[in-house]
Amino acid sequence: MNQPWNPEAPGVLRLPSGRVVRGRGLGYPLPQGPVPVFGLYLLDHEPPTFTWSGRWVHWPDFGLPADDADALAALREALERADRERVELACLGGRGRTGTALSCLAVLDGVPASEAVAYVREHYSSHAVETPEQEAYVRAFGGSEG
Repeated sequence: MNQPWNPEAPGVLRLPSGRVVRGRGLGYPLPQGPVPVFGLYLLDHEPPTFTWSGRWVHWPDFGLPADDADALAALREALERADRERVELACLGGRGRTGTALSCLAVLDGVPASEAVAYVREHYSSHAVETPEQEAYVRAFGGSEG
């Protein structure tokens, strides 16, 4: 029914649990192949309308989420949906905000917060997470679990 992302496809990150999610930059053409079932969009403005369902987290470029609680809820939803649906996370370039969010997903999936940025840089993009503030956000993200 709902085929998962090809783990070998560009931008696809396999999390420790085996879930796969795709990160991408909205400033680039939509990759060939299946489309997402759900997208989490990390932008400073409302995203365009897609043919699949999605959620927007207000997140300025080179910055951090405007609302930590909203970001956490959105990331938890994305991780839960990735069990059964093709989920993508995207910002404009697919590196800073997307890499930060993927790193936070990795923390939610069991990667220690101190290792999550390195995990995403190894398995998604060596350019993921662009600022020291974004790196610090991921390191602190582990403390937001309750």
